[in-house]
Amino acid sequence: MRVRGRDASRVAPVTRRLASTRAEDLTRAERDIRAKLGDEPFDFQAMAAISNIYRAATSVRNHMEQKVLADENLSWAAFTVLWVLWIWGEQETRQLAAEAGITKGTLTGVVNTLEGRSLVKRSRHPSDGRLVLVKLTARGRTLIENLFPRFNAEEVFAASALSAREQHQLARSLRKITRTMDEAT
Repeated sequence: MRVRGRDASRVAPVTRRLASTRAEDLTRAERDIRAKLGDEPFDFQAMAAISNIYRAATSVRNHMEQKVLADENLSWAAFTVLWVLWIWGEQETRQLAAEAGITKGTLTGVVNTLEGRSLVKRSRHPSDGRLVLVKLTARGRTLIENLFPRFNAEEVFAASALSAREQHQLARSLRKITRTMDEAT
């Protein structure tokens, strides 16, 4: 059998080590990476920490989108926009995009969708007509108020393998990484 012009017997088997949720697969992936790159002066501890942050965040996001947000036909970005508006109220689009961690271009699409569903409303800034404000509608407020308890229950589930002290330490450690990255930009 030939695969893309090569002998199939020489093609590495498809693995799911990095995409796996099994600890032994992830540990094996980290060992494979160290074996491949071990002669190079890389910091494997930092690599493992950052790649595990990415994998954990992706896993949590996928879980939330499937278990909570899909029921309301919301993307992660749309949920985040609704949540920011619920917590801090009406926002100018530049600030809303920054708070939601998305670009202004992405925000435009998200707000278009949310506005089409009557969950948010846009208006011109009263003192600077060039600026656009976004706020929750009554329907949007009801949705996020009903949705957030389910979202938080899944946050509790996601963190359930950690003790309260470990959760506190993890949050503290991740804030340190966030500060480091924010200071670099």
